Amino acid sequence: MTESGETNFKCGYCAIVGRPNAGKSTLLNLLCGEMVAIVTDKPQTTRDAITAIKNTKEYQIIFLDTPGLHESDKALNQKMVKAAEDAAESADLLLFLCDPTQGRQEEDLQIVSKLTAAGKPLMVAINKVDAIKKELMLPIMKMWADAGISDVFPISAKSGDGVPELEKLIASRLPAGHALFPEDQITDQNERFLASEIIRSKILLYTHLEVPYSSMVAVEDYKERSEKLTAVTATIYVEKESQKGIVIGSGGSMIKRIGQAAREELEKRFARKFYVELKVKTRKDWTKDAEFIRRHDSAYKG
Repeated sequence: MTESGETNFKCGYCAIVGRPNAGKSTLLNLLCGEMVAIVTDKPQTTRDAITAIKNTKEYQIIFLDTPGLHESDKALNQKMVKAAEDAAESADLLLFLCDPTQGRQEEDLQIVSKLTAAGKPLMVAINKVDAIKKELMLPIMKMWADAGISDVFPISAKSGDGVPELEKLIASRLPAGHALFPEDQITDQNERFLASEIIRSKILLYTHLEVPYSSMVAVEDYKERSEKLTAVTATIYVEKESQKGIVIGSGGSMIKRIGQAAREELEKRFARKFYVELKVKTRKDWTKDAEFIRRHDSAYKG
């Protein structure tokens, strides 16, 4: 606190945006030191804007991990893009994360051009620099400089290279103000939503083909039976009967594997015992059903 009564503390929202599979969730978890967003090697893993909070004595950064920006006619994909756009609109500053190993630099420039039109502070982090040749970095850095972006950081969200310096820059750009969340809080997502995400992460991990992109987890019941035991009942929705068979597996082997892995991670996350019961239902073309998706989302709000 200064003599005039103003605070030196900084607090604000930083939206992490970019194309699918750029490493946004990996960076978010690294910055916060906790597994807040699920991470897989599959694109479009993140479907909602995930909030993660980094607390220090000098600042509180409220990160918004967003779904990858892409074009699609499906209701699910449109909802994902809208979640990213809404997060960018509500944030105090924007961090665009690009993956040079994917190429498509022109697409990155087009996205950033649209983002800068909002007039908010924007910085660029070039991720996965440990996976490209050093001589390729100079033209990439020059490309961003020519586009008028002065804050450009080469980083590796996997190894952590350059991330502490990036965090300091983000903090320096935050507005002055008091903390918006308690210092021991790392996310504003409720346990019901986190349970659905953990279960979905196991589907992404263990199933292949089109199943990961055609599955939704709806937590039907989430009850604390005692201080040491929480019971979760969830339904996994898929679009086709063939996908249902894959998720269940021979003799129920796959659904058992998914449930066991989800239970173990829930117990690790919340430091108590969990009972997890999973069912699988087919709902034809649910990814195109905007009303079904809206009802699912509303179950985790309020």
